[in-house]
Formats: sequence, structure tokens, C-alpha cells
Amino acid sequence: MAYETSNLGLVIISVSIGHSFQFNLFKGMSWLLLLMLIMNIVLVIISIFMAFGVKKIGSIPLKTALTCTVPGGLGQIVVFAEEEKDINLAIVTFFHVVRVISIVFLVPFILSGHVIQAKGEGHFLISSIFPLALLLLVSWVVVWVGKKINLPVPYFLTPVLFVIVLKLFSVNVPEVPILLLHAAQLFMGAYIGLLLKPDMIKLGKRVLLLGVGSALFLLAITFFQGLLLVYLLDYSLSTSFLSAAAGGLDQMSLLANSIGADVSVVTVFQIFRLLFVFLLVLPLLKVACSYLDRREKVLKEQIKYY
Repeated sequence: MAYETSNLGLVIISVSIGHSFQFNLFKGMSWLLLLMLIMNIVLVIISIFMAFGVKKIGSIPLKTALTCTVPGGLGQIVVFAEEEKDINLAIVTFFHVVRVISIVFLVPFILSGHVIQAKGEGHFLISSIFPLALLLLVSWVVVWVGKKINLPVPYFLTPVLFVIVLKLFSVNVPEVPILLLHAAQLFMGAYIGLLLKPDMIKLGKRVLLLGVGSALFLLAITFFQGLLLVYLLDYSLSTSFLSAAAGGLDQMSLLANSIGADVSVVTVFQIFRLLFVFLLVLPLLKVACSYLDRREKVLKEQIKYY
């Protein structure tokens, strides 16, 4: 029930983000693409070094440590961990849940002096109820298409792309009223809170501290990347930080929508990271896991032989 409610919240938020998307962002996209690529490569390299630190300090197998620190979305990483053998799913889930929660809770405090009141619907008309309800219903239905083509985060990305296509064809898209957005944010917040389960406390003090420490360290790294975006592109700090933060497409776009950051910029940066992780990092991680499995098998055979 909580999962379905959060998906409903995602669809509502994604329709609002698609409505507010600005196409002028794509001017000079070649420069943006290069910058996003460099930022993500640096973040992955730092994550690999973090994994070796987590392995050494927490006595966690390298496969699990690598999966814990990779800067991907919670859903994609958990699914990957479920498919791989010898990965501790509880530890991986804890690391990524803590990272998401730390970003959701700490980013608004860090940006407290840079928050702009998000613009809401000040004159929502009764006549707009039916078009809005129809738009939300169709957006929910097209999620099925996203699932069929294995689109990452289908409940978020599919409606966003659907509304953007409608705008490209000059279709009049109704705006989501602020009260409905607040309800969607409550749905998402409750779901994120439920991800942190009591049985995760049994993982051990060292693992718990490593999870929190790695989340804060990654937050600090992305904060400095955000400052770089402020310097290079003259974005606001809130827009830059949320664009760089490794918290997942849906959560970062939700925060951007809530605090008045440039949702278009944040969404483009986070979509790029999602595709970067989905198309490059996860396949490479799978290769690394296969190599580690083969090496462990050879070591076991050598020990058995001697």
C-alpha cells in the first residue's frame, strides 16, 4: 500500500515537473554533457576508493562494499544486489537508504539561506479539475509503457517525458495545484521514512557508522561539485547542489520542486547520472563482480589443493 501511494505521489510530482520544464536549457548542451560526464566519472572514482575503505574498516566483502558506495538510485542498486550472489542485501539497502534520507533531511538545512518559495497555483479553477484528472490518469497509464521498455524509475520518468512531449506539440497542459503537490510530497516522505527498517540496527555498530559516514562524505563531495557549478554556470546554490547530489532522480527533483530550485536543470543532471549509472556503471560493476567471483573460486581451489 505504501509503495503504491508513493508511486501515485511520484506521478503527480513528475507531471508538475514536466509542466515546468524549460527547453532553453538545451542551448549549449555539448558543454553541459562534457561537464556532467566529468562530474560523474570523478564521483565514481571516489566511490571506488570509498568501497576499499568500507571493505577494510567494516570487514565487508568487496562486492558488497562496491555496491554500497556506487552513486546510483536506490531502486536500481537494490535490484542489482538481488540479482548478484554473495552480496549482503541488508547492508547495501541500509547504505543507500541512509544516503537518501541524509540528503532529504540535510539538504534543506544546508540550503536554508538559498531557498526560494516554490511557485504554486494561485488561481486554480474548478474547470481545470477534469483536464487535470484526465492528465494524471493518462500519465498513470503510460507508466505501463515505461515498464515495458525497462525505463529506469518508470513512475517518474515516463510521465515527465509524456508531459514534455505534449508541450512540444503545443498541447495545453494544466498546472498541478500546490495543495496536490503537498499531498504528493507527504506520500513520498512517508515512503522514504518507511525504508529505514528496525531490523537494520542488527547490522552492527561499525556497519551503521560506516553507512552514515559514507553518506555524509558523499554529500560533502557533491556539495563541492555544486559549488563548481555555481562558479562555472552561475546557477543558484540550491540548483547546483541538487544537480550534483547523488540522491536519485525522483528525490532530487522532488526537493528541487519543493524549495524553488530550477527543476529543469536538476532533472537533466539527474537523468544524465541515472543513464550513466544504468548504462555504464552497473554493467562495469557486474563485470567486476564476475571477476571477484572467479578470483575467489580460484583461491578456494588453491587452498583446497594445498
